[in-house]
Amino acid sequence: MEIPATAAAWFLPFVLPICFYVAFTDLRSMLIKNHAVLALTAVFVVVGFFVLPPWATEWTSFSIGPIVLTLPPYVWQLLHIVVVLFLGILFNAAGAMGAGDAKFLAAASAFVWVGDLVLVCVIMACAILGAYITHRLARYTRLRTIAPDWESWDRGKKFPMGFPFGASLAIYLILGTVSGS
Repeated sequence: MEIPATAAAWFLPFVLPICFYVAFTDLRSMLIKNHAVLALTAVFVVVGFFVLPPWATEWTSFSIGPIVLTLPPYVWQLLHIVVVLFLGILFNAAGAMGAGDAKFLAAASAFVWVGDLVLVCVIMACAILGAYITHRLARYTRLRTIAPDWESWDRGKKFPMGFPFGASLAIYLILGTVSGS
């Protein structure tokens, strides 16, 4: 894994409750709250500043043809938010994604290293499949009586993506913590 284990370990205790909250509120009301997205972003901005200091000596370079851009990892990770938010806005405008999902993915993208992108896609695919099956099974069984007023039960084909998105980020940071790289 590319994410430094120490960074993942520092992020995890702050991010985990936010992921649980996002999953719960999306299941309950089919909304990913803005304050949760802002809190996730704030965790990266504040904790990341100390864990991945911008004055670090190991800077990363990115080149497109003759243009070479060299920045500290902290700044690169912050740029992920801008890029993913732009793509999320496009997907939302096309009706392929909810606005809350796009904002959450943008905030979560700061925690994901580019070298781990394939792994994160695998984690996310498994989380989406598992969450969908679990949600649909619970919807048609007596488990639904535990939370009968959840809006996600009666939304037809719409699915609360905050559930698997939160799980994916949590799993990624847990794996990053135990990887020991």
